Amino acid sequence: MFVFWIMTAGLTALAGLLVLAGARRGAVIDGGVSAAAELAELDRLRARGLLDEAGWSAARAEAGRRILSSGRETAPVLAEPRDRLWVLGGLAVMAAAALGLYAAIGMPGMPDQAYERRVDQWAGELDTLEPAQIAAVAARVVKDRPDDHQALTMLGAARFEAGDPIGAASAFRRALILQPDDAQSWSRLGESLARANGGAVGADAEAAFNQSLRRDPDQLGARYFLGEAALARGDARAARAMWGPLIAALDPADPRRADLQRRLPGGTN
Repeated sequence: MFVFWIMTAGLTALAGLLVLAGARRGAVIDGGVSAAAELAELDRLRARGLLDEAGWSAARAEAGRRILSSGRETAPVLAEPRDRLWVLGGLAVMAAAALGLYAAIGMPGMPDQAYERRVDQWAGELDTLEPAQIAAVAARVVKDRPDDHQALTMLGAARFEAGDPIGAASAFRRALILQPDDAQSWSRLGESLARANGGAVGADAEAAFNQSLRRDPDQLGARYFLGEAALARGDARAARAMWGPLIAALDPADPRRADLQRRLPGGTN
């Protein structure tokens, strides 16, 4: 906790130095030779015969254009010493307010809870966990029992629900090494690969879905994605072959059935 206070003070001091450095740069901006001095110098050169009439007229015209141009630009903001005092005071007030709020609603005396200890706690609260927490618990089980097929499929499902399709695909691949005839894991692998690909059914995902159907023709999820892949490449015949059994399995009142029939070229009964 002592390190936290040191870091807070250091970051506050750094912010103050950066603000003051910017203010200092703004205060010492040199505008260059003023327009009046430049015109006076041109007049002196003309009077001494060092600048002819044509050159004098051209130089004055150029100076006039620069004056008009600079007049349209926004003047730099110059910081005064009083402004810098206000900035430092504001930083100090904000730092004190942040620390006071933390002391009021935080728990400064509580040590940081180790990740492994949190996983231990989650393991006894599975019914109340978020998918990412369930994935952490399942990963712990898989670490202890790397040949546990059920734990690997649970890990894959939890990672999928937690928005980690690549991690889910890795878990399902490991599960399939243990049980290559697991049709559902082949289907879940294909679904994970499709989600990792932005929803598009690529070659790897399509191969996984085909492996799933080869082992179990009733894997309706695999049929759905293979129908999507067929429609994407314009193969209406393959889409009907995939979606026909899926449509027949859905209840006539299920809106998904009507949607599939509508999307299927030529329709189906």
